[in-house]
Amino acid sequence: MNLDREVVSRRRRGAELEAALLDAAWDELVESDYGAFTIDAVAQRAGTSRTVIYRRWATKQELVRAAVAHLGRRDPRPVPDTGSLREDMLAVLRYANANRIDLGVTLVVHLGGYFLETGTGPADLRELLVGESPHAIDQIIERAIERGEVNPDRLTPRRRLLAFDLFRNEVLMALKPVADHVLVEIVDDVYLPIMTGRDVGGYTD
Repeated sequence: MNLDREVVSRRRRGAELEAALLDAAWDELVESDYGAFTIDAVAQRAGTSRTVIYRRWATKQELVRAAVAHLGRRDPRPVPDTGSLREDMLAVLRYANANRIDLGVTLVVHLGGYFLETGTGPADLRELLVGESPHAIDQIIERAIERGEVNPDRLTPRRRLLAFDLFRNEVLMALKPVADHVLVEIVDDVYLPIMTGRDVGGYTD
């Protein structure tokens, strides 16, 4: 059986093999949790051997970090450009609501053991997930500034990410997608008034 796995792994080389290993690692985390996560299980799922994995990542902690970074590269988030800050923010939140809930739940629920072992938290893995590319929110806000919707003097790091922080809190409390009317409330009742300094309660979805 091990020989068969070695043969399979030799057919995939370089980036293709590494992507298959990291996809298998992430799928294993999603289906179980960090406590049950083993190199053996990832090797079996990927159709390869432990040796192939250990050549690249010496510990399962390293493998977890690599899998999270790979996920960010594999599934980059689109940056909407609707012409308004409101519609851009709603598009970003709706995309995250439809496509990133499982990711958020996995990071919090299934990786508790990882955080205890490493003394880190979800924010540390989020940095790996986002990578070095410009954050979608930053791009959206810069366009809003250029259109005159936002006064840059009002901006702070907390205000920039407020909508996502509120969205993340809703997800963590329910561990499921957020109702769309709640996304609208986050943007219309909290985010836009703070970002623009204007009462935007008249917006309708």
